Amino acid sequence: MKVVCDTNVLVAGMVADGLCRDIVKRRLPRTEIITSRALLDELARTLRNKFDTDPAQVPLLKAYRERATLVRPQARSRPVCRDRDDDKVLETAVAGQADIILTGDRDLLVLGEYKGIRILSPRQFVELMDRRG
Repeated sequence: MKVVCDTNVLVAGMVADGLCRDIVKRRLPRTEIITSRALLDELARTLRNKFDTDPAQVPLLKAYRERATLVRPQARSRPVCRDRDDDKVLETAVAGQADIILTGDRDLLVLGEYKGIRILSPRQFVELMDRRG
């Protein structure tokens, strides 16, 4: 299963105990992770700006980068998402032929699906993974 993980899920998994940490540590390693330079840059910026953390000092981020397949998405000329910044998540998923976008972002979740790619909340993702065994 190919998964694009939105920045909000990764950050939550890195900074707090709970569902997202379980996903990042136990469930994502059982998938093929798809990402792009834009998503990695956003993650690094978020860690730096919101948490005053040097991304190079986060072992989990290093492991994530090493495991992920990096794709080069093509920008859309017309926005798809209510929040145009979220289009980079959709573009990454399309470029990587992902099966799932994992996000806590309502602007993405409201879509439900995009070009055959399911858009799931962390809870929905865990339920799917649990059903698959």
